[in-house]
Amino acid sequence: MLLEVLVGVVVTLLVVAGILVMLGPSTTRIIRSIRAIRRPATVPSVFQAAKPREVVPPGLNPKTQRVLVGAARLTNWLRAHGHEDLARELRGAAGRITSNEAAGLYAMQTVLRRLRSISLDERGAQERLKALTNELRIAVQDRFEQLELLPFRRP
Repeated sequence: MLLEVLVGVVVTLLVVAGILVMLGPSTTRIIRSIRAIRRPATVPSVFQAAKPREVVPPGLNPKTQRVLVGAARLTNWLRAHGHEDLARELRGAAGRITSNEAAGLYAMQTVLRRLRSISLDERGAQERLKALTNELRIAVQDRFEQLELLPFRRP
């Protein structure tokens, strides 16, 4: 009995392996389509809030896109930690970048200066704020250099 089950499992595995070999390189595409057919684990609710996405308008310079993604990350973090006013200003500066890039970058730089004055009680939150701020500051400086708006010293 046990031997028959073992032989059946081995035969089944060999048949499946043979079919996969016959399908060749298109196997991964077929497996992906089979996975797509499955039902999702969670069914989205009508009343459930959509997950925030970092959407960047198409056709922007890659460094400008980097600035907008950094601003979106920092805005989401600020909103989550109760700094709605700074998040609103940062979102406004990011919106201004899409219409008038130079004015938006200057506004972003002003908001970054205001962010330096924030001090949080929790050390982990302070480190995360510093990391996100530095990421955005570097992206803004890179775009400033590329547009030749401000002279930055190179080390």
